[in-house]
Amino acid sequence: MAAAPIHPPFEQFVTFLHTADLAATAEFYERILSLPLARDQGVCRIYKISADGYLGFCAHLEPADPTGVIATLVTEDVDGWYARLSGQAEIVKPPAHNPKYAIYHFFFKDPNGYLLEIQRFDQPLA
Repeated sequence: MAAAPIHPPFEQFVTFLHTADLAATAEFYERILSLPLARDQGVCRIYKISADGYLGFCAHLEPADPTGVIATLVTEDVDGWYARLSGQAEIVKPPAHNPKYAIYHFFFKDPNGYLLEIQRFDQPLA
């Protein structure tokens, strides 16, 4: 059996989503979530989520159905984020433990209608 080819590792991860209102999106992700702007490309803004993970919003992309997207932000302080976002974001589901997936989490929406989840794994990912 031939050995599998060795590929260089990926260094970063970026997910790009459509936005019809880049200004409202920027306000939400920069002011409400306090995410650092990693790059402003004019029609796209890229936010740093974690050490090597990024989320970008672009006005020039084709609109997508936001109900098919969930962006999950993982943190130990789920309740702290819930308290911070209450009154500033549309909370869809308050914090609760989900034994099926072994997580503690809540859901809210961004100005584009995308569903965001803040969660803590009962057992951290490797």
